Amino acid sequence: MAKRRKNGLYPEISAELSALMRSGWANTERNNLQPTEQAPYAARRRAALSTRFPGERLVIPSGNLKVRSNDDTYPFRPYSGYVHMAGDKVRDGALVLEPRADGGHDAYCYQLPRDSRDDDEFWTGAHAELWTGRRRSLAESERVLGLPCRDIRTVVADLAAASGAPTRIVRGMDPSLEAAVTTDAERDAELEEALSDLRLVKDAWEIGELRKAVDSTVRGFTDVVGELSRAVASSERWIEGTFFRRARLEGNAVGYGSICAAGEHATIMHWTENDGPVRPGDLLLLDAGVETHSLYTADVTRTLPVNGIFTPLQREIYDAVYEAQEAGMAAVKPGARYRDFHEAAQRHLTARLVEWRFIDGPVDRAYELGLQRRFTMAGTGHMLGLDVHDCAQARMEGYVDGVLEPGMCLTVEPGLYFQADDVTVPEEWRGIGVRIEDDLVVTEDGHENLSVGLPRTADEVEAWMVRFAG
Repeated sequence: MAKRRKNGLYPEISAELSALMRSGWANTERNNLQPTEQAPYAARRRAALSTRFPGERLVIPSGNLKVRSNDDTYPFRPYSGYVHMAGDKVRDGALVLEPRADGGHDAYCYQLPRDSRDDDEFWTGAHAELWTGRRRSLAESERVLGLPCRDIRTVVADLAAASGAPTRIVRGMDPSLEAAVTTDAERDAELEEALSDLRLVKDAWEIGELRKAVDSTVRGFTDVVGELSRAVASSERWIEGTFFRRARLEGNAVGYGSICAAGEHATIMHWTENDGPVRPGDLLLLDAGVETHSLYTADVTRTLPVNGIFTPLQREIYDAVYEAQEAGMAAVKPGARYRDFHEAAQRHLTARLVEWRFIDGPVDRAYELGLQRRFTMAGTGHMLGLDVHDCAQARMEGYVDGVLEPGMCLTVEPGLYFQADDVTVPEEWRGIGVRIEDDLVVTEDGHENLSVGLPRTADEVEAWMVRFAG
């Protein structure tokens, strides 16, 4: 029986009400479901993971709901490693890879089944189907995912009864599952590392999902330009809401908190309050991405003149960032070091900062000492996929110290940020921030810019804004 609310209006359930609620429900089992497009790709990913851990049991939880306030929870977002390996998005689930004698694994997806109509939980439970919506039955999930599915409520007993093979679990996702197994923190971290490693190179299906995410994001940016006058009349919140509407219409949500930064807020790397004024004459830095229904996200930034025309100084700064991005993108190709695009963009910005006399040269010395970082702040990009900063736990030798391969997806996003209180630069420079960010996939002979549908040069941006904003 569900926990009774302290201030609930109905303290008791009569036997007559219970009987009424349990009767008269149609059979809604869906027998014609087919495996998703992702299912065969997820099977290949599980096979790749299996080869890394022969003879070991692997437990990958999907995660649980998190409380926002009192009995209100945040929207659920499953652990990306679970999504990648199972092709699924359920809460309170787990993928278990059980070792076989031949060194391979049998995979089982544990999930909450549909609520039984034989007790009152289906309408009184805290997360009952009658309150939160119909779940798939286990049989339905088996057809959709293409792998055996079991009741998550048996997983603890199943793990206890399994063979004595060593077990690894992804920690921090499901405390009850962690408590059910005996593992080692260092070995568990190696499992999470492997799950990140296996996402470094995207398969064809994943690249297709990223393409959808970017295409929706392009439309979201165009929506914002068309509603800039309403943002001027209100605040950055109008921009946030405008983009969010597109994300919800065409995808799951936004892939991360949208940065809708006008004026001096554009100098704050992760400005998400989005409550400031939008003034003609200022720049708007919009960093946002649509997350698809399959949870792959775009990550694009454009910096726009609110009134449609760059001032000479704004254009000078913008052009410097654009040229740096061009240099960085030219370095994205198979066989190049991951660091190459970052170094190419940063060296260009260092040269401009020396030219403007904001840092002391020569350029090589300034770059060696990292002096440009006062004004460039962050690295020039990151991997992209199920997470906006994808593959974050991957081995350094495969990621930041690695070499680019076809199928890797990453952002190139140089920027310059002159803080409003920085007295080392002329007053007219203070409070100006510019970033340009695009999403690239490494190809056999170079790269493809997935976000090419958005203008990048200053002239193109101005023409685009005339077309859509007037």
